[in-house]
Amino acid sequence: MIRVLLVDDQSVVRAGFRVILELAGDIEVVGEGSNGPAAVELARRLKPDVICMDVRMPGGDGLAATREIVAAEETPPAVLVVTTFDLDEYVFGALEAGASGFILKDTEPDDLIDAVRRLAKGHGLVDHTVTRRVITEFARRRSPRRGSTEVLDRLTAREVDIVRLLAEGLSNAEIARRLFIETSTVKSHLGRAMAKIGVRDRLQTVVWAYQNGVAPH
Repeated sequence: MIRVLLVDDQSVVRAGFRVILELAGDIEVVGEGSNGPAAVELARRLKPDVICMDVRMPGGDGLAATREIVAAEETPPAVLVVTTFDLDEYVFGALEAGASGFILKDTEPDDLIDAVRRLAKGHGLVDHTVTRRVITEFARRRSPRRGSTEVLDRLTAREVDIVRLLAEGLSNAEIARRLFIETSTVKSHLGRAMAKIGVRDRLQTVVWAYQNGVAPH
């Protein structure tokens, strides 16, 4: 079972998400919170696999809570930011805080369930309506972080190639075809690269690539 924590200041939204997710059969809602500080406490105590996190909440916003949760746990839960606001700054803020995914509240129920399942398996996602804009804007804004050379030097040339192609938006199968290797080999190299970088999913790997100058021009 995938353990999910719901964080939203509107009880009706939490109730609706609970019904949708628990009807899936393989998802259990283990707790609910109404603000950022509650999310941090519940995440520490309940150890969910995925947190569905609202952005704007009285008493503590979701981005600050996401940042604290991701930093505090050795193996943090995946955070799916769920918001009504299709605004670049919320998307960038969520990803830079360490969220594994971003989805809009008006998404279809099946898409919400799929998003939770993807994050639980270590696959990040951004709502399809904002994906291309996010990647394009990351490319425009990117500014390599100081001190990133040490981590980058630990990656093999093949791992760097794979991370770069992932940042271009290629799937494992497409990367394999581009590099003339097996898909399973791509998965293995990517897994080792993610461990060295210190990220838990593909989306945060792309964020890291853009922030550290690995992504293509």
